[in-house]
Amino acid sequence: MTALIVCHFVLAACAAPLVRRLGSRAFVVLALPPAAATVWAATQWNTAASGGSVTWSWRWMPAYDVFVELRLDALAELMVLLAAGIGALVLLYCASYFSDDAPRLAGFAGNLLAFAGAMLGLVLADDLITLYLFWELTTVFSYLLIGYSSEQKHSRRSALQALTVTTLGGLAMLVGFLILGQATGTYRISAIVADPPATSLAISMAVVLILCGALSKSAIWPFSLWLPNAMAAPTPVSAYLHAAAMVKAGVYLVARLAPGFADVPVWRPVVLVLGGATMLLGGWRALRLNDLKLVLAYGTVSQLGFLTLLAGIGNRDAALAAAVMILSHALFKAPLFLVTGIVDHAAGTRDLRRLSGVGRALPYVCAVAVLAAASMAALPPLLGFAAKEAAFDALLHGDAADRWALAVTVAGSTLTVAYAVRFVWGAFARKPGVENTPVHRVGWAFLAPPAVLALCGLVLGPGVGRVQRLLSAYADEFPVPAHPYHLALWHGFGTALLLSAVATVGGAVLFAGRTTVTRLSRRIAWPTADRVFGRLLLGLERTSLEITGFVQRGSLSGYLAFTLLVMLAGQLAVLGVDRPWHGASAPRLWDVPLQGAVAVLTCAAALLCLTVSRRMKAVVLAGLTGYGTGLLFVVQGGPDLALTQFCVETVSMVVFVLVLRRMPVHFQESVSTWRRAVRIPVALAAAATLSVVVWVAAAARTADPAGAAMVEETAHHGLKDVVATILVDLRAWDTMGESAVLAAAAIGVTSLIYLHRRADGSGLREEVPGRTAWSLTERGLTGLPHGDEGAPERSWLAAGATLAPEHRSVVFEVVARLLFHPILVLSVYLLFCAENMPGGGFVAGLVAGVGLITRYLAGGRFELAEAAPLQPGLFTGLGLFLSTGVALLGLADGTVLHAWTYHGRLPVFGPYHLGTPVLFDSGVYLLVLGVVLDIVRALGAKIDRQIERAAAEKAAAENAAVEKTAPPGEAGPGAEPDPEAGPGTAPEAGGAPG
Repeated sequence: MTALIVCHFVLAACAAPLVRRLGSRAFVVLALPPAAATVWAATQWNTAASGGSVTWSWRWMPAYDVFVELRLDALAELMVLLAAGIGALVLLYCASYFSDDAPRLAGFAGNLLAFAGAMLGLVLADDLITLYLFWELTTVFSYLLIGYSSEQKHSRRSALQALTVTTLGGLAMLVGFLILGQATGTYRISAIVADPPATSLAISMAVVLILCGALSKSAIWPFSLWLPNAMAAPTPVSAYLHAAAMVKAGVYLVARLAPGFADVPVWRPVVLVLGGATMLLGGWRALRLNDLKLVLAYGTVSQLGFLTLLAGIGNRDAALAAAVMILSHALFKAPLFLVTGIVDHAAGTRDLRRLSGVGRALPYVCAVAVLAAASMAALPPLLGFAAKEAAFDALLHGDAADRWALAVTVAGSTLTVAYAVRFVWGAFARKPGVENTPVHRVGWAFLAPPAVLALCGLVLGPGVGRVQRLLSAYADEFPVPAHPYHLALWHGFGTALLLSAVATVGGAVLFAGRTTVTRLSRRIAWPTADRVFGRLLLGLERTSLEITGFVQRGSLSGYLAFTLLVMLAGQLAVLGVDRPWHGASAPRLWDVPLQGAVAVLTCAAALLCLTVSRRMKAVVLAGLTGYGTGLLFVVQGGPDLALTQFCVETVSMVVFVLVLRRMPVHFQESVSTWRRAVRIPVALAAAATLSVVVWVAAAARTADPAGAAMVEETAHHGLKDVVATILVDLRAWDTMGESAVLAAAAIGVTSLIYLHRRADGSGLREEVPGRTAWSLTERGLTGLPHGDEGAPERSWLAAGATLAPEHRSVVFEVVARLLFHPILVLSVYLLFCAENMPGGGFVAGLVAGVGLITRYLAGGRFELAEAAPLQPGLFTGLGLFLSTGVALLGLADGTVLHAWTYHGRLPVFGPYHLGTPVLFDSGVYLLVLGVVLDIVRALGAKIDRQIERAAAEKAAAENAAVEKTAPPGEAGPGAEPDPEAGPGTAPEAGGAPG
């Protein structure tokens, strides 16, 4: 089973080279995995029909009770045959439907085959979480397939509708799965259905949430708005996803869970009412449409309501009728969609008002369509008739609610007959006053897939008894009545046959009065899907704008005050109601007096921030609070935390200083006395509350600390640094998620500055083509007069010659030159020593970033470009890729990260070992280095360039003004540059910040 599923995705990944080499004929190769799945399912027929099952289980993460469970039983056998068999035929159909030069054909082919693999995994899944994963995969691939014609607004809108509705339903379903799994103690579907839990509020809520996902997937009202608009997809997509596969997923889930949960009080009202309403509304809408695909689309909505109603009733005969109706619906609706594609391909239109005489021009296509439409209208001797008879008989022998459902299904069947006749008449009949539609011939390869499906419906009508064993194996999961229903084409004259006749005659009458019915249908109609979706989006947009305008007033101090007040109220309410301090140990102000002294100094620095008016002083004082926190970590004995805090505070201080260059020196906000009187108490109260909460959290502990277990686990692996081991091994996935957030935040912030492109801050080579800083020095551009034969002045930095003299500091350049490489070596040391000494990828990346910041502060943006010629995005992407890849590698053997460790010996360094935690930490190192470099380039080098351009423009304007006022024959100050001036005197010369 797993090999078949994996083959779908592997070959889907190879779709691009196959399409490039074979063109549309690549679909024949891509049809092999679903064809193999069909053959495999056929070989398991006897096992499933005998009530047995084929299972496969993988203990993915035993420590967390996470398993991958697959199971093939009778219901799954039926769905595999439909999903795989029809999938193979649709892929063969695509070989004739598409031309070799069709745009984005490779992506479409890969997505269609991957969807088939996801659908196969969905129907085989025996675990709720596994089912949900494949469920969402079908949602994603359907979104890509529906939006195939992405250049058209309608296609993009339709794909978004399908994605929005089915994803929201899927999220609700996931919550229901989690509730159900926790209530039953297992996530295995077969175990839950075999021994369902007792009805309770939690189970009822879980059932409702699961039904939301199932009904949204199967386009049941009120979620049916997305399916008709999904007809923007190519016809093969409509035939497969919206007739045989994706929309059947919701019906399948209802049928799968019905044996265990049909007796839950909320189940039957939801299923019967919404299923019946969908059947009537979809059929009624189909009577007034002129697009053949839309007629079939609303007919599909109607039939899905019928299937949901039958699958959810909860008795044996109805379940049997639902199973045979699922088979019948796939065998007549898929060929009807495929025939519609043939007609559209041959005639160039799907508008039934413009089609005339196509039946005579394409007699074989017409014959296939008539067979499929007759089965949809439940005419004998086709499978649709046998399925409809089974449904009527099951509802006849039910309770009062079933009889109400019977009336609805008879009315819905009448509508089905009417739009089935309307489809055949509109596509193939000759219409008075309309010229015959010119069509081109259709090859046998094009017609074969729908013909095979329609013939299956014809053969299985008289031979419906051959599928009795398989379908009964599923239906017998319900209590078996004294006289169970048996599938057969003819059961003699009876009430069920009479109701079938009534529906057929009623449908013929509706078609005969189609003009009046169409006029009446247009008067009695609900809003279209586009209108509903558009109004919903417009309403959400207006609501969000109103809320945003009410809340976002543009005052940062106001936002902070509201945040602190809400936090203050919430924490005080908890402290006042729960009183968690009862039984807590006595408060301890400090472990050693030095902690108190450091805390007092830190609080003093924080309070002094209230008294300053200069921004730079406020930044320095705020930084002192961070350094004070780092000192507390030092005193407490946390070197890792202290080192990280110092590095973070240093980088933050530099970033603040860089930002302040573009801001006024003093705070410009005037704060009145009464506002200051309100702000200070709010800030002090929030600080005091947080202090009390932290003390309560530490002093009111009732469980054993986790630290001892962490230390023991770390020592078990021969390691000493508990903090680093926790971050890169025991909690690697948390670290990976935080790293991803850090990367996204950095990219988002810097992108606000790089409005046009993020490649700015380039090296000196781009600004001075063919010359580096050293070549400039060799040419005498370091400030020495031309003609000086003495040795040129030595430059300590690679791009030091680009600095203006007034911006240079020889001491700073020398210090930066001497410290840069030791800082980098220290960062590498901190990276590799983290297992047994303070360090780690995060702090090592910060240390390396501090080294680059030193080069930038000493030499400006050109120096930074020379020190780090690669783009920051390369470091960020490579680091995130490396850490994510290592974390995923650890999942392969069911662990968090420990995949392997390599031991070796180096000639100079001696023995060493290299493990996946080190590789993971290396990814974090690169990620943090890239983030720091990106921020420095954005807030430093980019702003430097903006300042230089502004200065150059100002100088040019002044020179132009002087030239206008200068007497004739005299040059202005900017007319000729001083040949002895260094490059730093030019208006656009680079300068170190500050």
